[in-house]
Amino acid sequence: MNITLRQLSYFKALAEQRNFGRAAEVVNISQPALSVQIKELENTLGQKLVERRARDVVLTPFGRLILAHSARVLDEMQALSEAARWQGGLAGRLSLGIIPTIAPYILPGVLEALRSRDISLDVQVREAKTDQLIADIQHGQLDAAILARPVAAEGLSERLLFEDRFLLAGTEVRLAALGQGAEALRPISLAHSPLLLLEDGHCLTDQALEVCGRGRGHAQIDMGASSLGTLSRLVAAGFGLTLMPEIAAATEVGAAPGIQLRRFAPPEPARQIVLVRRHSTHDEVWFEKLAEVLEVVGLGLIALARADVSETRPASELTQADLHRDTH
Repeated sequence: MNITLRQLSYFKALAEQRNFGRAAEVVNISQPALSVQIKELENTLGQKLVERRARDVVLTPFGRLILAHSARVLDEMQALSEAARWQGGLAGRLSLGIIPTIAPYILPGVLEALRSRDISLDVQVREAKTDQLIADIQHGQLDAAILARPVAAEGLSERLLFEDRFLLAGTEVRLAALGQGAEALRPISLAHSPLLLLEDGHCLTDQALEVCGRGRGHAQIDMGASSLGTLSRLVAAGFGLTLMPEIAAATEVGAAPGIQLRRFAPPEPARQIVLVRRHSTHDEVWFEKLAEVLEVVGLGLIALARADVSETRPASELTQADLHRDTH
């Protein structure tokens, strides 16, 4: 029986797309060529894998059985390829995913650190929302991704990198209106203040809503910004308050000096940042080495924020000079 891995990957794409045209685009071949390969696979196996209809295809019972076998075989081949590529640690090509609320702050330091270890390392970065990155890891398009807990997906392993606490960001006038008592600096006490958040789909938005005890339909919530940079400028212009991750503090207040930051009363709300990979990627040497680099760079940014942001210190005092001083 002569079944090729290419045929199995074509069949898997067809099963996922349920259409010959779309599947052909995914695997980057012509539709007739894909049809021929599926037909040859069916002839080899002796049974139909799909029922061909006018606009789509439906898996036969036998097709569903073969799809399960195909997925296991392709996963094992992916793991074998990765084991060979990563033998001995970080080497070759690294495909790294990262969520947008971390990427612009940690990437410069991380890329510099990785390339200083191995100048030949080819790092490919994909910035996307959590759901897309998880799908890319599961499908083998990414080696690992930097995400915020919880990571709601099976078949993934994670390693904690650092805790990123939330700061309250606003103009001097808006922060003064909250008062100076400890209760004024608890997230739940912001119920009557206008809160600006990122657009739906960002995990930071879900976390902010949870810690502030609000729902998406709250009258005082605006979820329109597509990035922390946009959000910071809206806050600096006086449109409302927001929760600022510590890792972003130095960069964002430098770009929007009208912002001031204050800490919440203990226990401070926070998110946990993790590095995630497929559980089937057995060799953990490269993964741990990558995590070590991410941890060092991330903790450096976190330490800067924790040293420089007190309850009343103006955010404009957080400068790139501070960052240079604390990381050298």
